[in-house]
Amino acid sequence: MSHPTSPANETDPPPAADTEPANPFRYVVSPGFADLLEPLESTLLLTTYQAGKLMAVRARAGRVSTLLRTFERPMGLAHQGDTLALGTRNAVWFLRDARDIAPQLAPASPFDACFTPRQCHVTGDILGHEMSWRHSLPAIGGETPPGGPASELWLVNTRFSCLCTLHADYSFVPRWRPSFVSALAAEDRCHLNGLAMVDGQPRFVTALGRSDTPRGWQPGKADGGVLIEVQTNEIITDGFAMPHSPRWHAGRLWVLNSGEGELQVVDPKTGQRETVVRLPGYTRGLAMHAGYAFIGLSKIREKAEFGGLPIETRGEPLQCGLWVVDLRRGAAVGFLAFEAGCEEVFAVEVLPGIRWPAIIGFQQETIQGLYVVPPA
Repeated sequence: MSHPTSPANETDPPPAADTEPANPFRYVVSPGFADLLEPLESTLLLTTYQAGKLMAVRARAGRVSTLLRTFERPMGLAHQGDTLALGTRNAVWFLRDARDIAPQLAPASPFDACFTPRQCHVTGDILGHEMSWRHSLPAIGGETPPGGPASELWLVNTRFSCLCTLHADYSFVPRWRPSFVSALAAEDRCHLNGLAMVDGQPRFVTALGRSDTPRGWQPGKADGGVLIEVQTNEIITDGFAMPHSPRWHAGRLWVLNSGEGELQVVDPKTGQRETVVRLPGYTRGLAMHAGYAFIGLSKIREKAEFGGLPIETRGEPLQCGLWVVDLRRGAAVGFLAFEAGCEEVFAVEVLPGIRWPAIIGFQQETIQGLYVVPPA
């Protein structure tokens, strides 16, 4: 049980724990979006490296609210228990939920969680993409990693074309790489990007091509994407247009065929693919909860990187935001679409059972007077 203390006087104004200066975002939500989210009693998180923000999307009393926190190029997200891991330009931040502080942040506070920065591991700019915790492993060197004593955070290290873990003595520890990548080199050879866990173990990854040369994936990005089984290091299926975000959910393997704007389901034994839904944007960032898929959509801003994809040939304007798909119906049932301030979404995560979290950032004075110490 944590114990908060604060140097603030009783007459000091409460900390502005739920605001951040200069909100650049403008968005619209579909009818019923709040009514869809609120019964789930959960919060959605998304990152956008373009805008440098971590965003929490919440619903209360029929209205949608967003909370913004500033980080340098935030990308991958992973949540487990009381720990939230966030990948940034050159580091991984670990935020811990000091839940007993939450009600003290403001008068009549609705907060039911308070994620506070606790640790930072400097990795260097590894182009860290997705991340997740591997379970039931002893910690390297006898250390207890953030996330729990039997957990270890695995990251997709895109620049070095490998999966890696963290260690206090090193920037990262390489743990796995595709069989077609011959050496550990900072060359983004295949643009390894997505990671799916099965029973707490790394099982499936996505890459934009089977290349072994610096950025060799780029010429074939429109149809060279692959889905790989980690344990066997075999390609399950290929021909994707820049795939991302593989997930194992409800006994099925899901993946985003990003350059087509699709959510697909894949048979891991045969490689057969089926399109579940097609959405009006570049699909990247996927979280699944309570029968729904929460999918990030992006516009195509960087033509050198993302131009020439099939989704551009539709002749329809691309959207940026967060789309909700009912997996039972295979249909989109709601969205939050950005009209200004954001043109790309990177990662999407669900905080189940947390309806209105506070996230302590570095842009205001709140963090200066917030302390979490053991109980006396």
